[in-house]
Amino acid sequence: MSAILRIDDFADDFNPFTALLTVGGEGHIDDPYPELARLRKIAPVHAIDLQSHLGAPRHVTIGDRPTYTVLGWDEVTHVLSTPAEFSNRVYESNLGITFGKTITALDPPLHTKYRKLIMAAFTPNVLDRYRSMFQAVIDRLIEKFINRGQADLVQDFALHFPFQFIMDLMNMDVKQRPIFHKMAIAQMCVTFDRARGVQASAILGKFLEQLVDQRRALHSEEDFVSVIANAEVDGERLPQEIVVSFFRQLMNAGGDTSFHGFSNQVTALLTHPEQLAMIRRDRGQIPAAIEEALRWNGPLCAINRTTTRDLVLGGVEIPKDAYLHVCIGAANRDEKLWPNPNVFDITRPRQRQMAFGYGPHVCIGQHLARMELTMAMNTLLDRLPNLRLDPDMPPPAIRGVTLRGAEHVQVVFG
Repeated sequence: MSAILRIDDFADDFNPFTALLTVGGEGHIDDPYPELARLRKIAPVHAIDLQSHLGAPRHVTIGDRPTYTVLGWDEVTHVLSTPAEFSNRVYESNLGITFGKTITALDPPLHTKYRKLIMAAFTPNVLDRYRSMFQAVIDRLIEKFINRGQADLVQDFALHFPFQFIMDLMNMDVKQRPIFHKMAIAQMCVTFDRARGVQASAILGKFLEQLVDQRRALHSEEDFVSVIANAEVDGERLPQEIVVSFFRQLMNAGGDTSFHGFSNQVTALLTHPEQLAMIRRDRGQIPAAIEEALRWNGPLCAINRTTTRDLVLGGVEIPKDAYLHVCIGAANRDEKLWPNPNVFDITRPRQRQMAFGYGPHVCIGQHLARMELTMAMNTLLDRLPNLRLDPDMPPPAIRGVTLRGAEHVQVVFG
């Protein structure tokens, strides 16, 4: 029997779950889209820092690099599909500090080599095998509040289901899960609290190195960690630093998208009850509702790139090594593609939205996220009759810019 590994905790009561809104200064940003639309109408690219322009502190990991924000659909698409000119190496200065050698910070061909193997763990066919495991996670969370007739769909549900699923997948010791979840989120604090992010990274790295070594020795096709740890590329095992980085990032990449995406999805539907009624009548509308929620208020407002040479984008001269906020949230509301873009409407003609990115670095976990969002929504409708906002509680508010989500969605049912 394998020894149970332990994860250290912070020595104080630092709360990474709310730190982005409090310490990171993004709590007042409830709707950045009118200002982004105003800027986009002037020009699709601006020489501004996104956080600073919206009244939040500039990310400490940017330093004094010249900073630009890209807002138009055409320009965002061009940046994300042209890695030779717009490199992911920008993430070496932020996520790379805490995640280590992450494929997020690699460019082709090395990115392509490692991504292909990791993607094999997230294909729709593979995910089908995990449906029963994910359903069990959803059901056990709902069991905790179903008899109350009321719940906070974020704090009681969305904050937990994607992360609990990943920890089930990793066969994590139950007692270690709360601290593992906490440290995984705390890694993201590096952009505004470098010391906390580095500390969390060290704590999680020590644990994951031991876990990978332990599970690699199993050589089990039934153990997810063992499968990744023993995976090979061109006859060579994945480097240890790539494997550890993958599991460092899995909780964030596989969890945050679903957590924030689901909080925004239920906010959209519950504040548009006529559209919630539509999916109650026809569950076949749920995929359309998911895509529209991701377009209307995706979990990420922007992703980042850096320029590999001096170039011109959207009529703006940008020097080599500039820092780009590539605003996928603004692109998803570009009037060129989306009539009445600020309106949530699940009956829109289907077009590709950009919440999961675009190009060679499009989110590996997008199929997992869609599966989770679909199953979670179906289960809530199945088990919580007459689900509606609690009229005695404040309405949900989507806030933030680095990550956008509702902190509370108070509901009643039955």
